[in-house]
Amino acid sequence: MNTLASNRLLMLMAVVAIISVLATVKPAQAQTNLPDFTGLIDDVAPAVVNIETLTFGTRQRNSQRGDEQQQQQPPPNQDDIPDFFRRFFDPRGEGFQQRGQPDRRSGGSGFIISEDGYIVTNHHVIDEADEILVRLEDRQEFYAELVGSDEASDIALLKIDADESLPVLGFGDSDSLRRGEWVIAIGSPFSFEQTVTAGIVSGKGRTNATQQYVPFIQTDVAINRGNSGGPLLNMQGQVIGINSWILSSSGGYIGLSFSIPSTVAQNTIDQLRDKGYVSRGLLGVGIEEVSREEAEAVGLDKPRGALVNRIEEGGAAEKAGIEIGDVIVEFDGREIAVFNDLPPLVGVTPPGSKVKIRLFRWGDEKIVTATITELTQDALAGLDSGDNEAARSNQLGLDVDSIDDELRNRLDNPEGGVVITEVESDAAYRAGVRRGDVILMINNQEVGNIRDFRNIVEDLEPGKSVVLLVFRGGASTFRAYTPETSE
Repeated sequence: MNTLASNRLLMLMAVVAIISVLATVKPAQAQTNLPDFTGLIDDVAPAVVNIETLTFGTRQRNSQRGDEQQQQQPPPNQDDIPDFFRRFFDPRGEGFQQRGQPDRRSGGSGFIISEDGYIVTNHHVIDEADEILVRLEDRQEFYAELVGSDEASDIALLKIDADESLPVLGFGDSDSLRRGEWVIAIGSPFSFEQTVTAGIVSGKGRTNATQQYVPFIQTDVAINRGNSGGPLLNMQGQVIGINSWILSSSGGYIGLSFSIPSTVAQNTIDQLRDKGYVSRGLLGVGIEEVSREEAEAVGLDKPRGALVNRIEEGGAAEKAGIEIGDVIVEFDGREIAVFNDLPPLVGVTPPGSKVKIRLFRWGDEKIVTATITELTQDALAGLDSGDNEAARSNQLGLDVDSIDDELRNRLDNPEGGVVITEVESDAAYRAGVRRGDVILMINNQEVGNIRDFRNIVEDLEPGKSVVLLVFRGGASTFRAYTPETSE
């Protein structure tokens, strides 16, 4: 064999050897195994329940309350009624069906936390329900008693009576969660019971105006209507969140799901079980975000903390010496990175506690001690509906605020309306709604102040178009769009 042929043969053998070696080597990506949830789901699923609620309509409410007129009407003999007309009678023989609101059925999810039948779900799942039916994984059904419910945290505690010990879920530490960590949700989206979805933690400490005391966990786990109240679990099968709401342009999942952290949930549940309501701490300040210019003025290295814009007379903050213009950067040893970090920390602080607060005041750093007071239920309701509070994170996707005299004169708008401070909704922006517009009417209802705005928006039907009459540049014009929905 000549030298050229020999060299070619050697090269061919070398190539074959390299291919053989490469075939036995797995790519680095292939060596990364995705998690297997099967065993975990087998362990935790029996403690997840489906919840169905029934809210009676007008006729049923009157009957339940012993309406005298209803009681005076003797039930007709069904045998004496022709078949065609029987559909106009109450099938239970309680007289003619009266026109009114029909029964309303809705549902959600929940999970068992004690062997004797305590169950956790969302407040909005059972709100205004006359009957609450709990269905276990094995199809057993129980009518539940409402132990207590807290709208501010969107948590409700139920109790069922079973003849045997029930499977339970334990709580994990939501504070130790990290972005990118795998999490699992189990619930009943669109009544498909025991549905499992998985994803990762996308963010922490998310807030909205209606639940400012909850630092929500954001995930990309698929959550839809009916998942509400179900557990968010870590890879150890521990509950680290309660699925609460979504942001959506269509009413369905788009990758933005929010859950109540277990640390908040446990505190709320304990109080509901012990006394039927939740007591929260109150500092007595109004706060807002810190801008770059404001941070520089008070001596901060970057925009951080919570800027105090209001002091409650006689409140804990005033007594501690906190002033308007102060920037709170630390509360009871916890850093305040953004202003939304402060309300949850104050809320979970027991009334009567003395806490140290670090703040900056026009170049000087100060530490003050405040004795936290109690946020009463009346005060909490006032936060949700007060005329002077800005309205954020609402169904319209518009942040609005009251109009002071200076702004009203500048806008040449003599009376009524609220001013848009932020357009969060893409649909609203595409419809031509802009920051600085003054909303005068919503669906032909006059908007005189923040309270009017809140009341009208709360009554809007999800998924329906709205028409706004807005004032801009000395003229009024109508803008219509279909708001994005959230659960």
